Amino acid sequence: MQKTIFIALAGLVGTLLRYWLSGFVARQYGVTFPWGTMAVNLIGCLATGAVFFLTQERFLLSPTVRTVILIGLLGGFTTFSAYGLQTFTLLRDGEVGLAILNVVTSNILLLRLSAHNSMPPSISINLCLRTT
Repeated sequence: MQKTIFIALAGLVGTLLRYWLSGFVARQYGVTFPWGTMAVNLIGCLATGAVFFLTQERFLLSPTVRTVILIGLLGGFTTFSAYGLQTFTLLRDGEVGLAILNVVTSNILLLRLSAHNSMPPSISINLCLRTT
């Protein structure tokens, strides 16, 4: 239970950092392109990779602290970091087909589901049900 509370608190911190950083970057560079989101995703993926690989075999952090940072803090900061790390792990483990499946289905389904919420019901239902 204590680990869950620490993950939740770290997630709160990560979410607030994402909100602050993406807003800061957007104010500095404008909102024509989502620079704030891009900055969060780039920093989040870099930090996730660094924490994961630096602590995987060297045990610089306890498993609980590692989980709190990776799932709580960085998971709250960006969910793209988990997607990137899991895809990289599949590639590293020689599961190229599964990595490609993860990339393709995640991107296509996410775009379709996003489109579903912004289109009239008749169009969005057809878009989500279409298989070709």
